[in-house]
This record gives sequence, C-alpha cells and structure tokens, in this order.
Amino acid sequence: MKSVTKIIISLLVVLTTTITTTYAENEIKLEGIFQGENLFVMNPFASSGVGFCIFEVSVNGKVSTDEINCSAFEIDLSVYHLTKGDPIAVIIKHKEGCTPKVLNADVLKPKSTFSVVTIKADKTGNITWTTKDEIGSLPFIVEQFKWKKWIAIGQVQGKGVPTNTNYSLKVGLHSGINKFRVKQIDYTKKPRLSPEVTINNLQPEVTFTPGNNGKTSGSISFSRATDYEIYDFYGKRLAKGNGTMVNVSSFPKGTYFINYDCKSESFEKK
Repeated sequence: MKSVTKIIISLLVVLTTTITTTYAENEIKLEGIFQGENLFVMNPFASSGVGFCIFEVSVNGKVSTDEINCSAFEIDLSVYHLTKGDPIAVIIKHKEGCTPKVLNADVLKPKSTFSVVTIKADKTGNITWTTKDEIGSLPFIVEQFKWKKWIAIGQVQGKGVPTNTNYSLKVGLHSGINKFRVKQIDYTKKPRLSPEVTINNLQPEVTFTPGNNGKTSGSISFSRATDYEIYDFYGKRLAKGNGTMVNVSSFPKGTYFINYDCKSESFEKK
C-alpha cells in the first residue's frame, strides 16, 4: 500500500511540474507613444496543440477585454481614453513554446507631425524656430545648403508636445546668401521639412592658396577660417573640417576638388 501511495505522489509531482512548464509565463512588452492607431496581432496555436498561444493582453496595466482566442485579433486602444502623444505600454502574455507577432508595432513609435509657426535666422548665425502639433520626441536636424547640397550641421532634440515650443541653434555662416531648414525623420524614413530661411552674410568671400587649379606640395591656406571638404578624382572624401589651413603633404600627386566657404574649386598636388 505504501508503495502505491509513493507512486501516486510521484505522478502528481510530475504532472504539476509539466503543467507549470507548459504554461510558464512569457511576455512581449511594447512601449511607445499613442498615435491613434490600433495594434494587430497574429496568434498561433499553443505548442501543445490545444488552444491559442496568447492568454492575456494588458494596456497601461489594464487587462484587455478584446477577444484573443483566435488566430488574429486587434487590440482596440480607443477604449482606454488615450490622447495622441500619451505614453503607452502593452504587455502580451503567452504560453511557452510559441511566439505571437505584432504586425504593426511601428505605430507606437514617435511620428513626425510638427508644424512650423515661425523660423528665423539672424546675422550672428542663430537659427530659431517655433513649432506646434508635435507628437512624440524626435530630433530636429538643422541643414544648410552649400556646395550644391543640403548638409546636416546640427541637431536639437524635439520636446514632443502639441503646444508652441521654441528651439534654437548657433551655426556658422559662409559669405553671401545662407539658406537653412530643419527636418525630422520618423520610422517611415520620410523627412518632414520646415520652410527654408535665408540670411545674407556681408563678409567677403574666403580665398585659398595656391588658388583655383594651382599647385602645392604641402598645404592649403584659407584667408579666414572656413568649413571645407577635399575629394579625390574618384569622389572619395579625404579631409573635412573647419580652419585656416589643411595639410595635404601626404596626398598622392594628382587633381583634387575642394569645397570651402560657398564655393567648389580644385587644386593640383605636385
């Protein structure tokens, strides 16, 4: 009799351990910003073949009442009385041995929605702009147009609030007309751009020695400090910076192209 009792106890331990292991808690946690869109979930069968993988969904700590006992379902976020821009945390609890998939988790990532109220540039190189309608914090990238292209020259983190918000960045000016803009890039990879702003810098143009198409064996000198880029004949950038001189003594002989101030010219390394 004692032997039978021991066998029954042993079986109960095995069964209890098996059930605990099968239904061990696993979680998928999504955190982000509410953008007004719902989440869609693919819900596979449990590894045991009985029932579905997910057994609970919660949003900001509240258990969802959505129907989750199906192969695909929608998490309805509208019932939680969220406002666009509110932080959100979604926890999906599922059984072990299976993995559900959220099809559109990107909708919780910050989205670029800003509108520019004003944008200005002054003669000291101070760019200021005021925005509204931001939802989620994304960096503002400040760009300057020179050398026939838009170049990122600085970055300011956005505050991600819908009310009017002021930003500023100190930048360098080249001679002549300077053109600036700010942009954001969200998860869609499509840039959202501000209007362009211009300012005329009356300082004289920068010159360099040995001059356009000139020859040098050692260095290039600028008439005053300037941003510069130097490329070889194949378009590979060899130098970039800001200053009054660039040492090119290590460059092989040949033709090089130099961007500086607001100009693009060339020189020969002999």
